[in-house]
Amino acid sequence: MNRWITLPMAMVLSAGAGMACATGQNSTVAAPPRTSEITTQAPAQSEEVVGARAGRIPVGQEMDVRLSTPLSSETAAVEQRFEATTVVDLTQDGRVLVPAGSVVSGVVRDVKKAGRIDRSGSLTLAFDRIRVRGRDYDLRGSATQIFESGGIREEGGTAGVGAGVGGIVGGILGGVKGAILGAVIGAGGAVAATDGKDITLPAGSIIRVRVDSPVRIL
Repeated sequence: MNRWITLPMAMVLSAGAGMACATGQNSTVAAPPRTSEITTQAPAQSEEVVGARAGRIPVGQEMDVRLSTPLSSETAAVEQRFEATTVVDLTQDGRVLVPAGSVVSGVVRDVKKAGRIDRSGSLTLAFDRIRVRGRDYDLRGSATQIFESGGIREEGGTAGVGAGVGGIVGGILGGVKGAILGAVIGAGGAVAATDGKDITLPAGSIIRVRVDSPVRIL
């Protein structure tokens, strides 16, 4: 059940501005882009390795893999393992280096479940092994994007948000037990303290993988 709190609007806006300022001051570490877009549409053509020694997947090479089982920020745990398969052939100088359907093993590097403080659930995925023609190779790779639910951006209709409030404010000071809540604010200053939305990657989702260390394929 939603819990409602009435706060002076000036207090809400002031706290939101303070949080935005603090975020700007601490944003010094570059992170992969975040996305809530999930696709199952496979590329139509093979991918080509360019500028590498024969039989090697170079650093920076990207390839698409298809998730074999679903993953969700609601239930996933750090270090949880999963598998995916390459979507199209990875070729080099006319030779198929990694055939479509090769199994890639991955691990959940970081997971954040959506809640009242952090409205958006997110998943950060890494990859550590690839099986090519029945042979296993060590791999160091990572998903090129962090998968994140829309969170509060998708909650515009909740709590009857008024245009005069400017839509949605992502953080307010005060509320339940003095915590800072991610919340939705109505035109009258009412706050819905509810859980956010988790991100779910269904089986069949396409994930773009970047290779972070060279892999020699025999």
